[in-house]
Amino acid sequence: MESVTYLTLDKDVRQVRQPDLSAFAAQISGGVLDAADPAYDEARKVWNASVDRRPALIARCLTEGDVQAAVRFAAAQRMLLSVRGGGHHIAGNAVAEGGLMLDMSGMRAINVDPAKRIARVGPGALLGDFDREAQAHGLATPLGINSTTGVAGLTLGGGFGWLTRRHGMTVDNLLSATVVTADGAVRTASATSESDLFWALRGGGGNFGVVTSFEFQLHPVGPEVYAGLVVYSMAQAQKVLRAWRDFTTKAPDELSVWAVLRKAPPLPFLPESAHGTGVVVFPLLHCGSVEAGERAAAPVLRFGDPIGSALGPTPYAGFQTVVDPLLAPGARNYWKSNNFSQLSDEALDLVRAAAERVPGPECEIFLAQLGGAMARVKQDATAFAGRDANYIMNVHGRWQDAGDDGKVRAWARGVFEAAAPHATGSGYVNFLTEDEAERVAASYGANHERLQAVKRRFDPDNLFRMNLNIAPAASPLR
Repeated sequence: MESVTYLTLDKDVRQVRQPDLSAFAAQISGGVLDAADPAYDEARKVWNASVDRRPALIARCLTEGDVQAAVRFAAAQRMLLSVRGGGHHIAGNAVAEGGLMLDMSGMRAINVDPAKRIARVGPGALLGDFDREAQAHGLATPLGINSTTGVAGLTLGGGFGWLTRRHGMTVDNLLSATVVTADGAVRTASATSESDLFWALRGGGGNFGVVTSFEFQLHPVGPEVYAGLVVYSMAQAQKVLRAWRDFTTKAPDELSVWAVLRKAPPLPFLPESAHGTGVVVFPLLHCGSVEAGERAAAPVLRFGDPIGSALGPTPYAGFQTVVDPLLAPGARNYWKSNNFSQLSDEALDLVRAAAERVPGPECEIFLAQLGGAMARVKQDATAFAGRDANYIMNVHGRWQDAGDDGKVRAWARGVFEAAAPHATGSGYVNFLTEDEAERVAASYGANHERLQAVKRRFDPDNLFRMNLNIAPAASPLR
């Protein structure tokens, strides 16, 4: 490997000399790639195809020691550093243009202790990996809804899904984390060890170090749950969305019902005449008994006149993959999201109107139902601060042709801006895009100042800045 030109934290251009590069590469078990390596282009890809960045180097870490070596090397060189777990974040912060990409996708080990109901999870693990191992014992923890999402990024930003109303956010179930901080040290963060760091990791994103191992609390779930989809025509949207809103205010914690507005995919239980037409889909999951789930979810079938439904006993791990075909890697994506404490008729009407003018067949708007257990945690108990969000709206622009970039992004931004007066003003950092740095402080609210103080302690030079960045607090005046 020859000398390599790179971008520094100060945006200067420098070179790594060949002897230093060779010495670094010898410390990384999975090897170090540069642009000349045949594996480079595949290794730099992430879920969002709109992200097309070229790191100077990619360090394929397989051990905690590899991660330490990579962090120390980046710090010594003042090299721009990014960290990849599952590579699923919409902003593509896993890839640093001209910097060092620390790739942990090979660190996917998962160990489940069914007696203690604890799982230890590697930073490269995907949701599907975790669900499969935990469900082998009839256990689960709240995660997202797409099996190809990385556990690490999901967790560090908060994490929510079908189990959140019953068992809280993903971060509410994090028991400890092993972290390599900016000085290259390995620290164990928990409620009793490095408690400030542990607080910050639970929602503060990748701002404080590289997590090399997560320890989660597990809960009995399934393996069969009552779940599925109920689909209505867009013509019924006003009626069924209001019925859904009213229903969700009194639904039991075990039941989560979301609303998705889009063009109908070719679902096998829909009449062919409905394919490609505007629809409102209510995906739902009840994490209690199948019998209780059937009773609790029955009103969803009476919101209007369904054009199709598929509800029944379903493997939990299987339902966690139900949206995978609609979220496969390789498409261009752009999101805008709002948090809501409540949904007024006016807010629902503007969502419906926006869905009627989606700019492409893969675009959608979803409204995730939250509340329940996650809302009963104090706002300052974790860095994640959006406990007042009973609903999160994500305007999901998804398309294939780069020529459509402008129109899809404009549509998403327009929906976000129209909805903003009805929203809380905060956001969910896992949904924030690369052009929303100004929303970071608002998303953490009163927790932001404490996060800046923790950042100053553990990363005073802001080595970990390829994220929704929290700047270190200024040095106190002397």
